[in-house]
Amino acid sequence: MARPKLGMQGPVIAWQDSWAGAASDEIMRTGTGSVYPSQEALPAPDLFLQVLKELGCDFYVHHMFPNGAGQSAMVRDMAKHGMDLCLGNEYGNINGPYAEGTNRYDVPDEALLEAAGSGKLIGLLYDEPEHLQINASQYRKDAFLPHWGTTEENTLRQSQDSVVRAVAERTAHVRGILANAGVDPEGVPLVGEFVFPTLFHTKARGGMIVCPKIMKESFQSLQLSTALGAAKQYGRGLWICADLWGPDVGPWFIRTPGFPGHSPEEYASALKMGYFMGPTHLFTENIDALLQHGNGSFRRTEFGEVWEEFVRDFIPAHPLTWSHAEADPDIAFIHSDDSNYGQNARLFGNRGLAVPDAAQSVFRAWHLLSHGTIPAHGSCMHIPGFAFPRHRLKAEVPRDEFPLLRGRPHAIEERVHPLYYPTNNVLVFDETVREEQLGNPKLILVAGTRLSAETLKAVRRRAEAGATVMIADWLVPEPWKASGRTGEGKWLVTGDFLSDDRVKEEAGPHLGGSDCWMQRFADAEVRMYKADERGFMLDFEIRKR
Repeated sequence: MARPKLGMQGPVIAWQDSWAGAASDEIMRTGTGSVYPSQEALPAPDLFLQVLKELGCDFYVHHMFPNGAGQSAMVRDMAKHGMDLCLGNEYGNINGPYAEGTNRYDVPDEALLEAAGSGKLIGLLYDEPEHLQINASQYRKDAFLPHWGTTEENTLRQSQDSVVRAVAERTAHVRGILANAGVDPEGVPLVGEFVFPTLFHTKARGGMIVCPKIMKESFQSLQLSTALGAAKQYGRGLWICADLWGPDVGPWFIRTPGFPGHSPEEYASALKMGYFMGPTHLFTENIDALLQHGNGSFRRTEFGEVWEEFVRDFIPAHPLTWSHAEADPDIAFIHSDDSNYGQNARLFGNRGLAVPDAAQSVFRAWHLLSHGTIPAHGSCMHIPGFAFPRHRLKAEVPRDEFPLLRGRPHAIEERVHPLYYPTNNVLVFDETVREEQLGNPKLILVAGTRLSAETLKAVRRRAEAGATVMIADWLVPEPWKASGRTGEGKWLVTGDFLSDDRVKEEAGPHLGGSDCWMQRFADAEVRMYKADERGFMLDFEIRKR
């Protein structure tokens, strides 16, 4: 496999956009709810593109200014310098204008065609679309209008179907516009960039490429296993965003509270971790953390040095022989995509739905699969029990004192975001997965609120063929309620994945050790270990079977 294409997302605090100029300081460029005056001088476009090339970038992620400021000049310069371009919608999501009846900004057709006509456009990035479906008032305050339209008065299944249809309609629209202009639609996919580990399968079903954010406030193994499973089940590509926004504080360069919210050492491990997942594209959010600009030149921060070493030394020394599409699970975790990360409300943006108790089973299964390291009440850190050090930094340090060139000392014991949450070669599939898509897992867990009849039959056949299947009792029809041996395998029906001693006993041999997180691709096992006491840094081993 060729190495992933490498990219960088543009600045949001450090300096003005090289093409939009002063318009950069007139809108919100971050999701923090504030306009940040740029901290450093504006770099000329040619200088900015030169440093992108020096960083080894193949593509640039540019979130379009809603008023189109600098857009045409930016597209021309990308073509002139031979830099691929991914257009994003974050600034429009934050500031508007919005597609009718939503909180979503879509790149206008005219801008899409102009960029595609340059021959350099490689994708349309939708920023955190699952977040803005569930938490529809995050940016747009005049009404509760979810990202892919209202789901009110629908059942849970109808709400999901509504989102799938809206994504599919937008995908079809973009593909049609491109095809009519003589541009191959396959070359310009819609890419969903996910901060929460939910709706991967829903958006993939609608036609989106999946792009998990790593680092951020995620449990990495859960985030990646879910994204890998969605990409495999729906035959989609996989992009990965190494997002330096996060919860922690320490003695490293800090632009603003939470950015960077991860140490340089964690960033170095995260880049390697993301690379070994075999994505087609890998990029960092945002370039502000890697560089400082002044006196007509750029200087690398410690984060820039990490990226440079990764591109210059690590990648050439570790050529990939696999891709994400070759992920092959020992454990298949099948659960309905209920859009619940632990917020326990507004599933699919539907405020009228009561959250079924069965939705909690997904979290409890992850607690089991991760040797108790992932909480049993949510799937990311935006749940009760996590206090982010960045909040204290924001309260204690005035904005005009940033950037902090040497960061702020903070006890490592109080940091909250390690990378290491051990699981043993898990892939996540949704409630409609077909038998032939599963591979040959030895252990199958089935949870969530619902399961298709065909998938139920498929997992029953897998038990008869030799797998151990553990399934929530509310998903099982009466004739199959009894637990025991069935054919060559085992069929265990349970009311709870944590309190049932039979589950612990039968799952134990399949869970691996708590000292190793493993993901397998074809004949290559990517083994990850703690490189420090809590797992902020990782050691890697590649074993060929």
